[in-house]
Amino acid sequence: MGLPQLPPATDHDQLENLGLSRRRFLAGTAATGAALAFAPMRSVQAAAGDALTSKSVTEIAAMIASKQVTSVDVVKACYARIDAVNPKLNAVVATCRERALAEAAAADAMLASGKSLGPLHGVPFTIKDSFDTAGVVSTGGTLGRKDFVPGKDATVVARVRAAGGILLGKTNTPEFTLGGGARGTYNLIHGQTFNPYNVAYTPSGSSGGAGAIVAAGGAYFDIGSDYGGSIRGPAFVNGIAGIKPTLGRVPRTGHIVGYGGAYDFFQETGPLARRVEDLSLLMSLLNGPDFSDATMAPVPIGDPAKVNLKSLRVAWYTSNGTIDASSETQALVKQCVAYFTALGCTVKQDQPPKMRQLWEIRQKYENADDRAHIRALLKKHGTTQASPGLRLDGEEVPSADFTRLLEEMDAIKSEQLAWVEGYDLIICPAANTAPQKIPAEFTRPPNSPAAAGGGYTSQYNTNGWPAGVVRAGTSKDEPGMPLGIQIVGQPWRDDVVLAAMAHVEKQTGGWQLPPI
Repeated sequence: MGLPQLPPATDHDQLENLGLSRRRFLAGTAATGAALAFAPMRSVQAAAGDALTSKSVTEIAAMIASKQVTSVDVVKACYARIDAVNPKLNAVVATCRERALAEAAAADAMLASGKSLGPLHGVPFTIKDSFDTAGVVSTGGTLGRKDFVPGKDATVVARVRAAGGILLGKTNTPEFTLGGGARGTYNLIHGQTFNPYNVAYTPSGSSGGAGAIVAAGGAYFDIGSDYGGSIRGPAFVNGIAGIKPTLGRVPRTGHIVGYGGAYDFFQETGPLARRVEDLSLLMSLLNGPDFSDATMAPVPIGDPAKVNLKSLRVAWYTSNGTIDASSETQALVKQCVAYFTALGCTVKQDQPPKMRQLWEIRQKYENADDRAHIRALLKKHGTTQASPGLRLDGEEVPSADFTRLLEEMDAIKSEQLAWVEGYDLIICPAANTAPQKIPAEFTRPPNSPAAAGGGYTSQYNTNGWPAGVVRAGTSKDEPGMPLGIQIVGQPWRDDVVLAAMAHVEKQTGGWQLPPI
């Protein structure tokens, strides 16, 4: 079953005339999705294809630049892998094959003439469907945009393409990145995305399509967005690496939940890849103002290779203040802490103050306009039927109370800043348990860990600190599923976070090819 093939044109009528059967694609994925069985571990990999598509961004870029392999061959290998795994994953929801192959051929011709676009010259990638992509359908998971084709790339897409990256297609996301509920990545257009390590399990959200296809070897990297853990959750459950940068570092222009307004500072955008070295490369390209997103700051990003790991002051914790992480997760945190103790780092069990209070205030704040900001998104994009997991209910509060909630959040953030001055690094869970199976319900049950205690990720959206996740083990509680660790740094010290993630990856091996 093929994915919709989208031309470079932006004209809606042209798309209709080409007979792009999005409904046929969706019907097919819906019919097969629920019946998919967990694929057994392959005894022998498809050697050439898997070996090529399992390379890191850095490796494949070097191979293309040195003409060991052509960009055309790499693009074809990625599409072959997508064709093999995507019917089981439903991670890639649209492709642009003809354009990608044409761009790859042009990239090869350019290299033959001694020219290069940059460090990603000829490297294929996918992009979360919440980002605008010129000439390629960009739904944001909402029915009002199911056929919307932008005329301009989002800033992050434009920067990657300017550096030589070749867009393969779009990856699934819940509606407005917010409507997946406990199912992770689900919407009414494309349906449910599944985990490549076991399709009974969630890919998390909202960058679940991105996490799944990168983990499965269908794309070398993707760009996600993170409003409360939407990069880090998919990195965790799909066994890859991802970073939510410091707020103000990577522009959100062209993202369906963009910038501006009362909830501006929760959202950040950043890369997902199989290897930490690739996150470092991508962050160097994505960093910096675009003179559109008003929250961006011209702060240079440091080189992770220059970070002195031995000098780091490390805090660690295994409880969010309400619910302790599972014994397996606690052991993983302590194992990773030991890697830094062995380097001679100063290590102390500690955590930022008032983490639970910060989460509680944010919950009240997000609901304080009776979720009018979500209904405004539906209206803006012409959507009349929302996904079941999209929360539309809240409790409108008087303006004085709204102001008070902002002041309370800022007071805690200030207190946390004073605390983090004494540390360079925080090591903590990315979630309180191993990855979980996809539940039947769309909304989070009231007794779930995240509902009760705020989880382990969203507080770092609220205070804006850089936070990444890297694979550090394999679960016994949920056999065969990956386990990741969350690493957090001081504001603007994304380089320290990346250096520490690379150290953990070196000790544990990081990403492993899933059995799909």
